Amino acid sequence: MRRVPTEKRPNATRLLQMQGLVFCKDSKEGDANDEPYWPDDRYYSFTSEETTLLEKAATDVFDMCCEAADYLVEHPEMITGRMAVPAFALKQIKESWDREPAWGSVYGRFDFCFGGLDHPDPQLRTPKCYEFNADTPTSIIESGSCQWWWMEQKGEGNDQLNSIYEKLVDAWKRNLALVEEKLGHRPKVHFATGQGEPSGEDAMSTLYISTACQEAGYETKRIYMEHISLSKKDGRFYDLQGEHIDVIFKLYPWEWMVEQKFGEAAFKDMETVGQRNEAGGYIGGTIWFEPPYKMLWSNKALMAVLWSIFKDDPRSQWLLPTYFEDEAPQSLKSFARKPIFSREGWGVTLEEKGKVVSEVKSDGYGKEGYIVQELAMLPAFENEEGTAYYPLLGLWMIDGEVGGMGIREDKSTITGNASVFIPHTISDGPVKYERKPVPDVDEIEAGLKLERLQLQDKSNGVLEYIGSVVVA
Repeated sequence: MRRVPTEKRPNATRLLQMQGLVFCKDSKEGDANDEPYWPDDRYYSFTSEETTLLEKAATDVFDMCCEAADYLVEHPEMITGRMAVPAFALKQIKESWDREPAWGSVYGRFDFCFGGLDHPDPQLRTPKCYEFNADTPTSIIESGSCQWWWMEQKGEGNDQLNSIYEKLVDAWKRNLALVEEKLGHRPKVHFATGQGEPSGEDAMSTLYISTACQEAGYETKRIYMEHISLSKKDGRFYDLQGEHIDVIFKLYPWEWMVEQKFGEAAFKDMETVGQRNEAGGYIGGTIWFEPPYKMLWSNKALMAVLWSIFKDDPRSQWLLPTYFEDEAPQSLKSFARKPIFSREGWGVTLEEKGKVVSEVKSDGYGKEGYIVQELAMLPAFENEEGTAYYPLLGLWMIDGEVGGMGIREDKSTITGNASVFIPHTISDGPVKYERKPVPDVDEIEAGLKLERLQLQDKSNGVLEYIGSVVVA
């Protein structure tokens, strides 16, 4: 694994905005981050042996998560106690997990620490899983398409760990075929985000996933979570046009939903999924993607559960010793303390031999409890000026299989909202792509004279709506 400098593409930020990264801006003086979200001047190079190892690690950890879910649904006191999940969610957590064949989940992302097989520190030669972003992970556009286009245009490396978009299409096909059987009709799929997210990242991530759903053959509709109506008449969910929401994908965390007025009603509504009246009309409830059981996996308490179950299993080589805070052994002197619910590094503290080496304020997270995880610092890669950068590897699981990798890099040892995205390549093996020229951004803009842009991706899917294209 190497960090490789490279020449930036002309007008890289404008090009990336056109490809869907509307939240990618050129840096300005005083910004928390002194460079664009996608710097375009470096990448990480892996060998095929390293990517194969990462795929093996992610597959094993996913299998352990499945076994842990089996355990947890048989021990509901763990879910409502240590994992701080409300009791009204238990029935649907179990029912959504016990479906055979499995359906209701499309994607998730593991965060891994790994320095490469030739790293000077032997501990960094084995991938270690920090956590599972199983419910609402972002960075999927840049992981799935933008870094592939970058590789085609730059000609760096021979391949990439990346079949994200193709696997998303297949995931929707498989899952919605089973949903269709459950409902008794072909559903329209609503795609929801919270209203008012200023960067556009949530909207564009959701749009990307909905484009894959459309390519799978299903009609989609966009909606804000705040615009979902709960009918007083029948206790079912509708959009603003009065259309019943049969199936919905939400980029909105379950732990937020369960604390809101409609949260408990959503779980009650799920009990009627598939029901029809005497005339054959659908009177059942709404199916939610990601499913309720993701509350077990998107909770950092999962890592303590995994360690307690699998610490003597050979697959534990991919795990870090992790404990609920009040159960941590006295011998654990170097650790990461994390809220069981947290995002973008909020509330995380790194301690090494009793000394705090890095921390991020809680921002309201932590009231449900903390875990402590044996300290495994991200590898440091220095640039020519000697500045250290820390890459966090995100391994995407699409419908239960490894689909690709995205790398977020930070100058802090805690990856936060100021991190940047860095593409990657595989250095050996056959070349798996065709070189393409870097598009002329000025020519594109002059020809369009629109705020809508169509761009072909590597799987012949079209990212069909970019919205108001931001020009730096």
